[in-house]
Amino acid sequence: MPARVIPIVEGHGEVAAVPLLLRRIANTLGIHDAYIGKPIRCSRHKLLKSGELERAIELAALKSGRDGRVLLLIDADTDCPAELAPSLLARAQQARQDIRMGVVLAKHEFEAWFLGSLESLREEYPIAPGQAPPRPPEEIRGAKEHLGALLGIAYSPSVDQPAMAERFDMGSARNACPSFDKLWRTVESLLAS
Repeated sequence: MPARVIPIVEGHGEVAAVPLLLRRIANTLGIHDAYIGKPIRCSRHKLLKSGELERAIELAALKSGRDGRVLLLIDADTDCPAELAPSLLARAQQARQDIRMGVVLAKHEFEAWFLGSLESLREEYPIAPGQAPPRPPEEIRGAKEHLGALLGIAYSPSVDQPAMAERFDMGSARNACPSFDKLWRTVESLLAS
């Protein structure tokens, strides 16, 4: 039976981008039959409140079915991912001990992963010649705005995030962004039989 993963995300852009990204990771891992469901969207602010994460986990568990998997993917913003992620995972596991779960926090913002693989976006976006990605990309605050300035566009998460999720070089992002590498390893673990 193929793995069934239901993501929980915080933004409108992630609702479209995360399934594309998870399918790309699965395909790269040679897993072509994974079911990636439509994400459940809940604001980060709500997810951090007592009871709200648990409600989202319960809904994801119902949608994923028996032997389902749940992935919580949100931005860390100003929080330390290494501190916040374990507490969110503990709450999620306490809510539903019968399903496999993963929690990943993009350090500061999801868009830092695109900054970490800026070269791979040159073909689709008007990046100035010689423009290098910021190092380290996950230390950038306001990654959305920084990305838009580098690409010469008015960045819109709901439009640009899915398009970039389909195109960015995941290997470059893994090398430049530890939180993307964490996502990769988490998805690999969730999809394992």
